[in-house]
Amino acid sequence: MFIFDCNGVLVDSESIVANVAATELTRAGFAVSPDIIARFFAGRRPTDMIADIETATQRKLPENFAASLAAATLQRLRTELRATAHVEHALTWLRGPKCVASSSPLDRVGISLETTGILRFFEPYLFSASNVALGKPAPDLFLHVAAKMRVQPADCIVVEDSPAGVSAAHAAGMVPIGFIGGNHTNPSLGAQLTKAGARAVIADMRALKSTVVALRGF
Repeated sequence: MFIFDCNGVLVDSESIVANVAATELTRAGFAVSPDIIARFFAGRRPTDMIADIETATQRKLPENFAASLAAATLQRLRTELRATAHVEHALTWLRGPKCVASSSPLDRVGISLETTGILRFFEPYLFSASNVALGKPAPDLFLHVAAKMRVQPADCIVVEDSPAGVSAAHAAGMVPIGFIGGNHTNPSLGAQLTKAGARAVIADMRALKSTVVALRGF
């Protein structure tokens, strides 16, 4: 089975999400740059980001901050989001069950995939870390997906673009492939993904086919 992260893998959303988060946090009195958001919170749940920021600053964000952030993010995604280059090519080639396992809430995952025209490859198999105890880098989400899909973790190939996501897949006993083809990618990301446990790293979705063949002999 193939498990895809959503943000930064299927859709090129990470720069949008980081900019929105930085804007909303600054508006709430927590001045932070998009680079900081991307560096520390890529691949993680919005709720975990909020909790970490409150812990680090020993200050509480406004009570409605999570809802405001979610609304602002969805608005930007609906108007600006694009699918990752060549992702339809990759999804068309891959035979067998495919699903999405994202740190984002399910409504954001659905809107992202629908907006970019690739929801048809996955529906109804969309999973969110909002439904497990611990988000990435903990393995909870991936183990939840394997149980729901009735597959063994060792039979799952996971495509992830963040160290947190790769670490989660590795901890779950799955085979992680790192993706560094998004607009948010930095020069050190490939090495970070390898260190986190990626068995291979690709920069172009057209390379997914040969990478899967090499890893599993499909």
